[in-house]
Amino acid sequence: MSKDKGSDNAGVTRRNFLSATALAGVAGAGIGGGLLTGCSPKAPEKHAGTVGLGELDEYYGFWSGGHSGEVRILGMPSMRELMRIPVFNIDSATGWGITNESKEIMAGGGGPYMNGDAHHPHMSMVDGRYDGKYVFINDKANTRVARIRCDIMKTDKIISIPNVSAVHGLRVQKVPHTKYVFCNAELRIPHPNDGRHLNDPTKYRTMFNAVDAESMEVAWQVVVDGNLDNTDADFKGTYACSTCYNSEGGVTLPETMRNERDWAVVFNIPRIEAAVKAGKFTTLGTSKVPIVDGTHGSDLTVYIPVPKSPHGLNTSPDGKYFMANGKLSPTVTVISIDKLDDWFAGKLKDPRDTVVAEPELGLGPLHTAFDHRGNAYTTLFIDSQIAKWNIDDAIRAYNGEKVDYITQKLDVQYQPGHLHTSMGETRDTDGKWLVVLCKFSKDRFLNVGPLHPENDQLIDISGDVMKLVHDGPTYAEPHDCIIVHRSKVNPIKIWKRDDPFFATTSAMAKQDGITLEKDNKVVRHGREVRVYMTAVAPNFGMTDFTVKKGDEITVVMTNLDTVEDVTHGFVMVNHGVSMEVGPQQTASVTFKADKAGVQWYYCHWFCHALHMEMRGRMLVEA
Repeated sequence: MSKDKGSDNAGVTRRNFLSATALAGVAGAGIGGGLLTGCSPKAPEKHAGTVGLGELDEYYGFWSGGHSGEVRILGMPSMRELMRIPVFNIDSATGWGITNESKEIMAGGGGPYMNGDAHHPHMSMVDGRYDGKYVFINDKANTRVARIRCDIMKTDKIISIPNVSAVHGLRVQKVPHTKYVFCNAELRIPHPNDGRHLNDPTKYRTMFNAVDAESMEVAWQVVVDGNLDNTDADFKGTYACSTCYNSEGGVTLPETMRNERDWAVVFNIPRIEAAVKAGKFTTLGTSKVPIVDGTHGSDLTVYIPVPKSPHGLNTSPDGKYFMANGKLSPTVTVISIDKLDDWFAGKLKDPRDTVVAEPELGLGPLHTAFDHRGNAYTTLFIDSQIAKWNIDDAIRAYNGEKVDYITQKLDVQYQPGHLHTSMGETRDTDGKWLVVLCKFSKDRFLNVGPLHPENDQLIDISGDVMKLVHDGPTYAEPHDCIIVHRSKVNPIKIWKRDDPFFATTSAMAKQDGITLEKDNKVVRHGREVRVYMTAVAPNFGMTDFTVKKGDEITVVMTNLDTVEDVTHGFVMVNHGVSMEVGPQQTASVTFKADKAGVQWYYCHWFCHALHMEMRGRMLVEA
């Protein structure tokens, strides 16, 4: 990298690049392009990470929003932020957490809580390939798992995981399809956690959890020794593997650091399913979720000793290896999935016999990603580097050959955590791009105060040498992401009228004798008032309605526009009410008419040249 922080590897300064693109954006902002007549700014020189004006990206990037509680969609390789999907958070723009539909979904997770900590977004698969159906995401802060429908890019289910605390690592079953979403509960609690055994950590436990991807119900849980951190699944449908950094069962930092080795625990999915089917399970408290014993000595699991305090757990796309990243050890432990078959068949005596390599890479290995050429890429948190290494060469070195398995180290800025290659979690990994998510930005961007942005960096891995081609600020927190080829995702542009997303509202309208697509009516049920209205740019179907102070108002709005990107909104001024209503969508919101007088409502999503005139009055009698 050049010492000039304002330059990239292709010699184009970021300042010049941004100036040119900003001018081009202003030129294109005028109606018909006529606001800057005679101005023809030169298009910026392209480099590997640039997508031209008006061109579409090749990949969707699904980013965790960390402690914002949301998921973000980026285009890649441009790294342009395309959309934010509210999940565990309240969102004023869309009305998520405000509308009745979103409240109903959030209530499924025991909420709505006012916060979320979204870590690991992962897409459903068929035969180890993304199917574009769902993205799943965990909430560590409130022990929840959510599902996003990729056809509408909206959250449609949120559930709370019982009997455990703080869901962290999350991955999907890859083969034959995503039947389960596997998630780790990181923090140990007493079983039952009812006030007994508060200060007796020997009674603390945590569990590995399997969520049914379609029903979004917890299918079963597995009690383990120690704690659980990150997880991943194989390409056979047989195993999942999780790291444990607290084999000691400690509750303080010194207590969790005593052992020189911790472990990776492997779960035998068919055996667990068979045990549940045979009734070899217990339940806990009021939950009816089957719980099986996966502690040491169980035939459902194997505990593989690995160096102290491992973190990330990743599966190679050829289906051969689980990799446990060392964190406090400079190593990555490579576990042979075929040798796991031998272990469960009783052919091996020592769990360490499943280990086929343990390359030493540098300080603070956290996560590993892969290309299709047999290379692995590991973040070195303390060294602020990406190590590129060859898996077969690492195995040869482990067997005593003198071979240099590290092919390159690249500086990144700064302290990288997760990283992902394009399609790298699937059989279709293509070895084009790598994104590294850095926990700090320090001096990379303009100072914005004590709370600095964090840093996403894009690396070209298509050649023999890694090339850093882009970095950009990101808001809390760039924890994890996936990179999905656009051919795998096919969102709709206009809502379907029979979409289950607004089924509850449609059922209510049917009870009231309302046809949502044409009626503009007020229906009264005592102090409950339901206002049904349509919207076609630039008009609401109802420009005023009258209620009494203290009435509970439910506004049900149907957007009748059939042109894509003509989204309407509904804001009731001074009532904390706003919602997005896309073309052909129905949405509803309930609030109290607690102020007498004229209360205006208006559309807050720009929809027409007369958008400002799209408004109406709620007349509240004292």
